[in-house]
Amino acid sequence: MLFNSYLFLPYLAFVLSVFFWVGRSNPTWAAAWLAMASFAFYAIGEYVSVDFAAALMHTLILAASVAFNYLAGLLIHRASTPATRRWRLAAAVSVDLALLGYFKYANFFLHVVGIDVRATSGVLPLGISFYAFTQVAYLVDISRGRVKEFSAVYYALFVSYFPHLIAGPIIHHAEMIPQFRRQENYYCKWSNLAVGVSIFAFGLAKKALIADGAAPYADQVFSAVAQGNLSVAECWVGELAYTIQIYFDFSAYTDMAIGVSKMIGFTLPMNFNSPYKATSIVDFWHRWHMTLSRFLRDYLYIPLGGNRHGLPRRYVNLLLTMLLGGLWHGAGWTFVIWGSLHGVYLIVNHMWHRFGGCMPNLAGFAFTFIAVVFAWVFFRADNLASALAMTRGMLGLAHAAYAGSGLEGGALFPNMGFEPAKVSLVIGLPLLIAWAMPNVPQLFATYAASLDAADLDRPPFGWRPRVHWALACGALLAIGIIAMGQQSPFLYFRF
Repeated sequence: MLFNSYLFLPYLAFVLSVFFWVGRSNPTWAAAWLAMASFAFYAIGEYVSVDFAAALMHTLILAASVAFNYLAGLLIHRASTPATRRWRLAAAVSVDLALLGYFKYANFFLHVVGIDVRATSGVLPLGISFYAFTQVAYLVDISRGRVKEFSAVYYALFVSYFPHLIAGPIIHHAEMIPQFRRQENYYCKWSNLAVGVSIFAFGLAKKALIADGAAPYADQVFSAVAQGNLSVAECWVGELAYTIQIYFDFSAYTDMAIGVSKMIGFTLPMNFNSPYKATSIVDFWHRWHMTLSRFLRDYLYIPLGGNRHGLPRRYVNLLLTMLLGGLWHGAGWTFVIWGSLHGVYLIVNHMWHRFGGCMPNLAGFAFTFIAVVFAWVFFRADNLASALAMTRGMLGLAHAAYAGSGLEGGALFPNMGFEPAKVSLVIGLPLLIAWAMPNVPQLFATYAASLDAADLDRPPFGWRPRVHWALACGALLAIGIIAMGQQSPFLYFRF
């Protein structure tokens, strides 16, 4: 189910009403209700986006995954020897990765080895990458003795919790299950509703006005570049439009997830902290998809050896971690290259600092942004040929009538017919917002909108329960609701 759909609003109102009514007398039953509502959210979303058969199968897969990992966790916890604990962990994680691999990567790897057979229908179960990683982390932490809570109800809610289920953040048991156990979190609090609705309004408006506004430019250019060469200006417009689209689409979903969770009474971790303000690639990955970066660091990079075995091994670990991070996003060579590019970026970044390199923040910001923009080409392109054609076009290396400066023929956009004034508005204004304005978690930091709010810089004009903020958020919410008629899925919807 999409957050930006008319179906979601009555669903949310009904879920909240029952949750608070039951929560007054029995928090455990309220948690069970929320878990059941989360499974319903998942099933309805699959039914709307695919069909009934897929919805039923994918929901049963989610339920089976939750049951299997809960029981596996108990077996790992009760293991009598370290060796037994290790092989039980290995077996359980293998099952999780096999499930993810079958649905997400089987067709890709069969194609790579030259087998012309499709293992799956190609319809990826919603959120499978997120709930697989969430449960792998849980099992690993049990083996390390870091899990103390084994309630089946709280575990089912932890994995299926609908604000995060489809597109993150990747939540951690240590930050969520203790919240589920606190009885005061099950009471309706008007302050939580006010903050949550306001954050949701910001996210809905960002999705409808900015992300979806930039999407047509990106779609047109990436479709056209596969058919023929475009001017340099046209290629840059398409790529910058996608740079804006993915930024505001993902941050919008993150805001809406945090807002919905705040309405319920639970606080999610921050997942997005103005990554286009980053002054290095290391800084970028501290700001972009923060919970994925945390997972890759704690459950892949460090177990591989991290930086404990010398520089060459450290750089290999970085490259391998980012390559697998790219594959996590999608099964294709374009995602492999995107992840590998960021791995190389990180290696260069670390080498630069190791050998005493330094540069002004403005220069670091410019280099970082340009590097990220070029990498997004491979993230967005439908195939490797289109990505390479787009890269050549952006660099002015395409051999076409309008290649070069983009000014041949007397027009800046001779092939696509874009209007310069609209392009300036669709691209220029969002970039100014991304670079110069505080993000939504900063605006609501005083009210602990996310678990990391204490570490954020707080602007002097942050959100307050005042009339002018109520009017502004009400206007954003109204605009977003009106725009729901032209709803579009979030980009991370099927990662």
